[in-house]
Amino acid sequence: METLGKLFGTDGVRGVLNRELTPELALRLGQAIATYFGEGATVLVARDARAGGEMILNAVVAGLLSAGARVHVAWPDGYATTPAVQYAVKELGYDYGVIVTASHNPPEYNGVKVVGPLGIEVDRETEARIEDIFFSERFHRTPWHRAAYEVPREHRVIETYVKGVVEKVDAPAIRRRGFRVLVDCANSVSSLTTPKILRALGVKPYTLGCNLDPYPYREPEPTPSSLAEAAAIVRSLGLDFGVGHDGDGDRAIIIDERGEVWWGDRTGTILAEFIAEHKLPAAPKKLYTAVSSSKLVEDYLRPKGIEVVWVPVGTINISYRMLEEGGIAGFEENGGFIYPAHLLARDGGMTLALFLELLAKEGKPASEVLGRLPRYYAVKLKVPMDRQKALRVVEALREEYSGKPGYRVITIDGVRIEAEDYWFLVRPSGTEPVLRIMVEASTPEKAKEIAEALREKARRLAGG
Repeated sequence: METLGKLFGTDGVRGVLNRELTPELALRLGQAIATYFGEGATVLVARDARAGGEMILNAVVAGLLSAGARVHVAWPDGYATTPAVQYAVKELGYDYGVIVTASHNPPEYNGVKVVGPLGIEVDRETEARIEDIFFSERFHRTPWHRAAYEVPREHRVIETYVKGVVEKVDAPAIRRRGFRVLVDCANSVSSLTTPKILRALGVKPYTLGCNLDPYPYREPEPTPSSLAEAAAIVRSLGLDFGVGHDGDGDRAIIIDERGEVWWGDRTGTILAEFIAEHKLPAAPKKLYTAVSSSKLVEDYLRPKGIEVVWVPVGTINISYRMLEEGGIAGFEENGGFIYPAHLLARDGGMTLALFLELLAKEGKPASEVLGRLPRYYAVKLKVPMDRQKALRVVEALREEYSGKPGYRVITIDGVRIEAEDYWFLVRPSGTEPVLRIMVEASTPEKAKEIAEALREKARRLAGG
């Protein structure tokens, strides 16, 4: 991680615990972060339920204290979702926040996110300045007589967040429906927030994996395969729908009452339409989404007068575009959704509350609401390889398709190729050493065929 002269990826600093992300690195990172923000700045620190989280959190806290930060740790025991911390930083007046999490990455990973005073992860320029301090070791060290500081617990994080979510939807309308909803918390910190949000809205929660456990029953990333058990439970119990979160609770993937799992760009498109019409009618009719999202986003929203703005993968790119230009919403296909009236960052709990309000207002089942979208079929694959090989694959595909009749080439992030009845995106992951392949086509068979062909081509190109 350090040898590349770069720490931050698409979404914070991440690595395999005790191999790439060590307590020594976390200590120095804490020093660099606090040096950047300055002595005496207040910082809220929290973690998810991953293995090694307490070790990394304590190392980060030691580094922060060494450089003079005024550290507060979330209660209980440092646990909180990423959006809860982000919202608390903004609402409770902290100068910044630090979250120990690897979000959706496999269980052996951990990571560190840095949040600015608006509750948004710090921008790329700030990341670069923190990296410069880290690698040059220009750490501020507070003198001994200013180091007599005990770390208090911040008890308001969860309560402030849950209240903030509930206040931004039509709670009476939701309560009248008497919804029954399954929540799959991936054995992590959304266990502390989502059931409380549902109960506050008069919804009966059915929980799966909603106990904190460093060894989750499924992969932290919510996908159709990892949510298969949750989908079966929704269907067998006749629930209204289900929701699956990732490890730090900033994503929400919806499962309809029939057990079908819907990617985030599908639910995001429906929510954007709802927000533009009912929640933020005076906001600029602009929707921001990553190049990994489906073409159905434009197909569905553009005729309704909503401009679709494509950005590189990583919600930080969406957040700062929305901050500068305004808009109704932003999202990625992975289940990360931004409602700007609440927080300019993705939030799985807020996404769920908005979806409940939408269903309450429309009076239709989830499958019918989502079923009005155009039908495309998606396949996602990961091919293990280092970043340099992944970039070589991307460049080869860009050269192959550039100028080729019948294809549109988009190079905002990796390479996206659009044909008449399919598209695919190939890009290096910013959070783990893999090449990500996404394919969408008019039939599931075609999507799978194209994805498998791309996987084999990527392996050949990487080895060449």
